[in-house]
Amino acid sequence: MKIAVLQMNAGFDPAENAAVLTDAVARAKAGGADILFTPEMSNMLDRNRARAAGNIRHENDDGTLAAVRAAAAEAGLWVHLGSLAVRGDGASDKWRNRAFVIAPDGNIAARYDKIHLFDVDLASGESWRESSVYAGGDQAVAVQLPGAVLGLSICYDIRFPAVYAALSRAGADIVAVPAAFTVPTGEAHWHVLLRARAIESACFVVAAAQTGTHADGRTTYGHSLVVDPWGDVLLDMGDAPGLAFMDLPMGRIAEVRARVPVIANRRPVRDAVLGGEGAT
Repeated sequence: MKIAVLQMNAGFDPAENAAVLTDAVARAKAGGADILFTPEMSNMLDRNRARAAGNIRHENDDGTLAAVRAAAAEAGLWVHLGSLAVRGDGASDKWRNRAFVIAPDGNIAARYDKIHLFDVDLASGESWRESSVYAGGDQAVAVQLPGAVLGLSICYDIRFPAVYAALSRAGADIVAVPAAFTVPTGEAHWHVLLRARAIESACFVVAAAQTGTHADGRTTYGHSLVVDPWGDVLLDMGDAPGLAFMDLPMGRIAEVRARVPVIANRRPVRDAVLGGEGAT
């Protein structure tokens, strides 16, 4: 399977970001890719929530989603839109951080709402409270592609192995981790977490990332990665925006799982009991 990975520096204008995405679809197809992966918040990155509110739409009205669906259909290409900020579907007025898998006919094959919301205060002085405006999802999602099962996750999910265990149980061969990682957390944990998720699930990990200093003033880490089931880094895009291609040797999955059969040997584990069951 040949993949294309977009590393981008999204601003707060959805139309400008949509133009970057549709251009990437065309270039991915021209480069022979079977699927394009894009980062978290591909339609906009804007920490000014009052300004962002004027640009966030329900998915049925989202111009970025419509543009990418049309481009995918024209190119005949699978596209994993890492995530978009969209308005919710139900009574809650909170937004959703939602991933989309778009089929080559332009139809939406799968959706995933980010489960784990980034509510932290960093030593650098940065403070993030995603839960104040976003509602988290509660369901892991995998989708069948030609020749592989793709598991969906988003950014902060990477710190919660239970998500990836669920995707592994669903048969994931590839796990997507689109992200807009901060620089301090990226420098400390990005590579090791992505390699760990690949190793424990014996699958490929594709992590398309935002990078650089954005129009809203934040800075993201970049380093979009492709990691193989053994934990080897096959691609590291550094800190510049761009489009990269990678051929995934899918036979590597069976090879690694035969060498260290973590999937076959996995057993359900009950919650721990302090002192152990039967302690006296």
